[in-house]
Amino acid sequence: MKIYLEDVFKTSGLPTYTFVKPAEYTKLLVSLRTKGRGLVIEGPSGIGKTTSVIKAIDEIGFSNSVLNLSARKREDVELIQFLPEMKDIGIVIVDDFHVLSNEIKKNLSDLMKTLADEESAKSKLILIGINKAGDSLVSFSPDLNNRIDTIRFEANPNEKIENMIELGEQALGITINVKQELIEESKGSFHIAQILAKETCIYSEITDSESSKKQTDASIEIIKSKVIEELDRLFYNKARIFSIGSKLRREGRAPYLHLLNWLANSPDWSIHIDELLNQHPHMKLSVNQVVEKGFLTNLLLQNPILQDVIHFDNLSNVLTVEDPKFLFYIRNILWNKFAQKIGFIGIVFDKPYDFALSFASENRNLAELLFDLLTEREISVFYDKNEQHRILTVNVEDYLSPIYNSEAEYIIVLLSSNYPKKIWTKFESTQFRQRFGENAVIPIWYSDTDVSIFDESKKYGGIEFNVNDDLERQAVHIVETVSKMLEEKRKNKQFHSHIQSDEEETS
Repeated sequence: MKIYLEDVFKTSGLPTYTFVKPAEYTKLLVSLRTKGRGLVIEGPSGIGKTTSVIKAIDEIGFSNSVLNLSARKREDVELIQFLPEMKDIGIVIVDDFHVLSNEIKKNLSDLMKTLADEESAKSKLILIGINKAGDSLVSFSPDLNNRIDTIRFEANPNEKIENMIELGEQALGITINVKQELIEESKGSFHIAQILAKETCIYSEITDSESSKKQTDASIEIIKSKVIEELDRLFYNKARIFSIGSKLRREGRAPYLHLLNWLANSPDWSIHIDELLNQHPHMKLSVNQVVEKGFLTNLLLQNPILQDVIHFDNLSNVLTVEDPKFLFYIRNILWNKFAQKIGFIGIVFDKPYDFALSFASENRNLAELLFDLLTEREISVFYDKNEQHRILTVNVEDYLSPIYNSEAEYIIVLLSSNYPKKIWTKFESTQFRQRFGENAVIPIWYSDTDVSIFDESKKYGGIEFNVNDDLERQAVHIVETVSKMLEEKRKNKQFHSHIQSDEEETS
């Protein structure tokens, strides 16, 4: 009987010839047989979670009493909401439960707790989600943890991927010449391995078990390029929309772009943002801005095309890739070229702050407005009020000195009549005074102040602030001016970086 390629290396649906039991399969079988005890299956997409659950249920003979629901289908969500009110629900699978609202998750956690306590023989709830999805469920009912089984599907070991490819080779009666390379590139994903193996056969003109060729003759570079070319049409726009955020800020720190890059480099298909910021402190302010103010959550809510590839849990601050094809794509794009193509400038940062504000307390109205306007542009700003929790219990002088001395790209100093009267402004100005010669200090001269006390600053370019004019309008002007200056500096850095790279290549 002729066996077709598309039925062997399947890119959707349950595998017919290439199902391989994951390492967690035995534990899954035992949990499914345990009366009433809830089951949470979590792990990366494309790893075989749903397939394994369906195969295991079929193996123990329960397939006729299963209701399979998806949290991504509106009609299914309506039914999921009523599950806690129903009796004897049988075996219910809720796939992608992590995208449900917190209210529904809370109700499902209560239901699982009840079913476990009653040891119900006629009801069992199985929730399937992405990495760490079970954490949010347990957060609603901490004691639920002892009443459910949580099985985490890890990336499959190489031998499992190899076994899957070998089953496909046997079904088609062929040998794949780049099998080991496909195993490495799949990074533990059955789904990616299926895609790469299928593309290898297509390139080698093997379409069924009766093809004349019995060995593929492809190179892994060609196969990857063909797959990525196809994925580019599917995912470039999604990667671009996420990386830009609500608006392209050329002068900003590109927090969304960095989050996507961190995801691409994560071995676990997900990142805990708080942990990553400890490793990348120079991005802490700009990333915290989009996370804590809900901008990241809103970006995903307002762009439905992103919701099938990226998920953000705002309770745990975990960002996860949901589609293995999207992960393969972002892991293989050229990041510098991608960033430039979508419009970012100089995304490598050597200082934690773009600007540091120095001002007397009487001028906080302008300082705070400048901070808000700059951070809206995804620019990293040191502003004392925003740092109070970090300054507590530490030596303040030791904390502030490096910021004004070297850690901020520019210092914005509000030179009002109160500025020279304050202890802390005197300290701050001592730290950055030498930076006037580095063109790193931006004076803002207040119109009601005798400029003679700031004679040194008048040697350099600055901005006049009229105390009798509209505060917000002038703040916008200041921010637009300094942002343009920052953008120009990054363009120059990028230009000189390209020149240096060209010289190194030709030397």
